[in-house]
Amino acid sequence: MKYISTRGNYDKVEASEAIRLGMVPTGGLFVPEEIPRLSEETIYSMENSSYQEIAYNVLTKFLTDYTDEELQEAIASAYNTTNFSTEKITPLYKLDDESYILELWHGPTAAFKDLALQIMPYLLAQAIEKKETDKDILILVATSGDTGKAALEGFRNVDGIKIIVFYPDEGVSEIQKRQMVTTTGDNTAVVAVNGNFDDCQNSVKGIFGDQDFKKIIANKGYQFSSANSINWGRLVPQIIYYFAAYAELLKKDEIKRGEKINITVPTGNFGNILASYYAYRMGLPINRFICASNDNKVLTEFFKTGVYDKNRDFKKTISPSMDILISSNLERFLFEITGHNDRKIDTWYRQLKEEGKFEIDEEVKDKIDELFVGEYATEAEIKKTIKRVYRQDKYLIDPHTAVGVNVYNKYVKNYNNKVATVIDATANPYKFSATVLSAIDDSSIINEMTKFDILKELSEESGTEIHSGLKGLTDREVKHEFKCQVDEIKDMIQQIL
Repeated sequence: MKYISTRGNYDKVEASEAIRLGMVPTGGLFVPEEIPRLSEETIYSMENSSYQEIAYNVLTKFLTDYTDEELQEAIASAYNTTNFSTEKITPLYKLDDESYILELWHGPTAAFKDLALQIMPYLLAQAIEKKETDKDILILVATSGDTGKAALEGFRNVDGIKIIVFYPDEGVSEIQKRQMVTTTGDNTAVVAVNGNFDDCQNSVKGIFGDQDFKKIIANKGYQFSSANSINWGRLVPQIIYYFAAYAELLKKDEIKRGEKINITVPTGNFGNILASYYAYRMGLPINRFICASNDNKVLTEFFKTGVYDKNRDFKKTISPSMDILISSNLERFLFEITGHNDRKIDTWYRQLKEEGKFEIDEEVKDKIDELFVGEYATEAEIKKTIKRVYRQDKYLIDPHTAVGVNVYNKYVKNYNNKVATVIDATANPYKFSATVLSAIDDSSIINEMTKFDILKELSEESGTEIHSGLKGLTDREVKHEFKCQVDEIKDMIQQIL
């Protein structure tokens, strides 16, 4: 299978080359030329398959220039009980008669990004071998909190790869920051940027398209790649767990073969919900995609109006991984829903760059409305949802998952559509312990308590275990203290190299 640019401005490449490059060097994102279909028999038979077997079924369809041996090695190395705390990898928790929480946080960094970033280093290393290049890979990552640590953990000490992570200095939780700055590994670097996530992401994307800076980096012996979801190697592994979720629903007799389900995803950069859309296009029976946003509701308004407008105040919220105004993977979705109309995509994204907004046409809007619904949850609603789920269902959720649960409940109320629904739990509640504890029992938090005292208090209050990846953070040595302004990112890269 070949990969093409969403803007029609680059020659077709193999999957390994798309993964090695990260994004289209001339602007745009790589997408598969065709979306493979799985037979109904194959999909239904997954109820008797392991996560690893489902992963192989999905990845072989997209990564056709990888050998069976390469894929099997990558899958076995990534998805095991050393990296994940459960054999199921992404287990389902039944919340009520129609809704199921897909726990995507059992990996080493307690966030859904682990599902992709535990396997991506193997795929990228194999891609480098295929190219037989004499340059090392320099991975640049912009993070709103979770991607950074997951990427650092995945690529730490991988030969031939150096990784630099940029995060908004005041835009991640204390736990997320501590996870990143204590990362070991001779090939890792972490930089706090005086700006927001969009500043970090736009800078990294701009660097990928800066031919002069690429030459400077090449002279230092490096070539760029990305571990953000703009890289196809990040996105394709996320398709796997939607098939795994459907298989588990079948196995537990919660649904019948062929029965359609809804997917609800708390969404920032649009990669996770896009992966579920690709699963749908591969044949997974899905009725509706429910796109859940926080107060930075640029996607909610897009789905309601057809206008994508980033010209608004950026809000720092209690669900920081969703504090995003430019959802990069929406470009891939629009390319697919328009039937690969790269001229439209190029026009819209030029308008976004020049005017800060664009409007899709009525025909495209109608197609989207058949499948997608967008809604958002306020800060107050998020806290109420955390408390209600804990009190009513005896289940602890983080603020991002709470956005998903709240928006799902609004969808049911507004559409009276009670279909079995999978809600992505994108992070472990202990990653956002202060928010979660204050939501379930505000009186438990005392001013003198540190973030790490709050971890212990939440464990005692709820009777649940602190995620293994978050234990002992206070005892770990800070390894990274780089800071810079947005316009200093290029200089910082050179300084680190």
